[in-house]
Amino acid sequence: MANTRLLPSADNAYQYPLLIKQLLLSGPRYNPDQKIVYADRSEYTYRDLVDRIHRLAHALTDAGVKPGDTVAVLDWDTPRYLECFFAIPMIGAILHTVNVRLAPEQIVYTMNHAEDDLVIVHDDFAPLIEKVSGDLETVTGYIQVTDSEQAVSTGLKNVKGEYEQLLSQSDNCFDFPDFDENSIATTFYTTGTTGNPKGVFFSHRQLVLHTMTAAATMGCSDEMPLLRSSSVYMPVTPMFHVHAWGVPYAATMMGIKQVYPGRYEPELLVDLLKTHKVTFSHCVPTIMQMMLATESIKTADLSNWHVLIGGSALTEGLCKAGAKLGIRMYTGYGMSETAPLLAATYLKPEDLELPLEQQTDKRIKTGIAVPMVDLRIIDGNGESLPHDGKAQGEVVARSPWLTQGYLKNPEKSEELWDGGWLHTGDVASIEPDNTLVIRDRIKDVIKTGGEWLSSLDLENLISQHPAVAAAAVVGVPDEKWGERPHAVVVLQQGQTATLEDIQTHLQQFVDRGDINKWAIPSAVDFTEDIPKTSVGKVNKKLIRDQIQQ
Repeated sequence: MANTRLLPSADNAYQYPLLIKQLLLSGPRYNPDQKIVYADRSEYTYRDLVDRIHRLAHALTDAGVKPGDTVAVLDWDTPRYLECFFAIPMIGAILHTVNVRLAPEQIVYTMNHAEDDLVIVHDDFAPLIEKVSGDLETVTGYIQVTDSEQAVSTGLKNVKGEYEQLLSQSDNCFDFPDFDENSIATTFYTTGTTGNPKGVFFSHRQLVLHTMTAAATMGCSDEMPLLRSSSVYMPVTPMFHVHAWGVPYAATMMGIKQVYPGRYEPELLVDLLKTHKVTFSHCVPTIMQMMLATESIKTADLSNWHVLIGGSALTEGLCKAGAKLGIRMYTGYGMSETAPLLAATYLKPEDLELPLEQQTDKRIKTGIAVPMVDLRIIDGNGESLPHDGKAQGEVVARSPWLTQGYLKNPEKSEELWDGGWLHTGDVASIEPDNTLVIRDRIKDVIKTGGEWLSSLDLENLISQHPAVAAAAVVGVPDEKWGERPHAVVVLQQGQTATLEDIQTHLQQFVDRGDINKWAIPSAVDFTEDIPKTSVGKVNKKLIRDQIQQ
């Protein structure tokens, strides 16, 4: 490291720490009367948000929470969760966003591994926690959350009280302390397809820098106007999943209207979209497909709805289906370990001159690395590969907000950061204009006849068949070729198709030179649903296991 000259400071100069509490300064100052909405239940203002965060801080400390303690939250996507995003780390504690879609034994594992001290739990999840409470090794108390007029009775021991009742009894002025900006603010668990979930963690400094970059990425470009002062934001990515991709922090900092849907029900999501004239959401393809299948979406004006798609690849079929309804879709790229933002769609003025459906090719590409992110593709020896759109290698990353390891797992942490770069496990190329194009997960690349075949490319081509709603492709063992592609397809409601229809559809791409003939699957399963992980990603390991069984 270079021997630089440091700037001396006055004895009384304030060393401003990058803490989450600083994100709460501007939104209420810009728009104190702006609304934060909870589904079709209630709403309040940014003034109320600040008041409630202060009250929650008092309720937590009165319940015995100290700096360094961990507070688990099991709730739907609500303004309460937003309050927890701020109040818990602002008192110096650690927010553990529990993945409520995990199996009970995995929830127990994550809560014990994170060493949760206090649990904030919604009535809907209280029976689950009550059933496993004897296995929770470090939990000393609970705060109950209800959406009913009166909290349901529960067998949980040492319940400190009901959330709203505790807030009403608490002071609305809390003196949030300064502390080291590198203090852990949040933790949650990333679920692979094998083994126990792995804990990732982020500091105040990391989340503040991620928030600033997310706001700049989504707000500065005229071609990607996701977060503007006039925006209406509704997350459709669970708040337990990478802080709803970090957007609630940015939206609150900017003081824009926020709509929290509670439990995800496709018809309700569309109703909220129409009622509040939502302009920006983010979700995985699965949820978008469910919303597009609702009756009520047919009467919605979607011409000003911008949607960031991530978690799984945005296919050409889904992007065009949205475009027909006026929806502007964009691709976001990242992972749990990266907080998550690494890259996003980058459109130029000339791209927007094309009709919306003709912009698909640009919108489905992985995008360009956002500010303060360094992305490279490397070969098996760790050497950087050229940005020529042809060379393919593993994506590795550096930025100031990447998890520094896995909680209590030094071996996996060193694997993650081998060579000083965070390894994503994704295979990609980078085009001459710096656009990243993810080709596949390393573990999902299909190796057939000595050649590599991208399952994502094949899924994208299958999705363009007019009868197809969704598709997944995996490699299955083959004595002659090593592996062969096997497709699982969900059809549009009321549509029919056969194996031969899919093969004929793919033959046009062979004739055009897009794929080789051996890329056409010799087997296609038609199903009502494709297996998903707890966060809505396609579970290809489970698909492979089901096919082989």
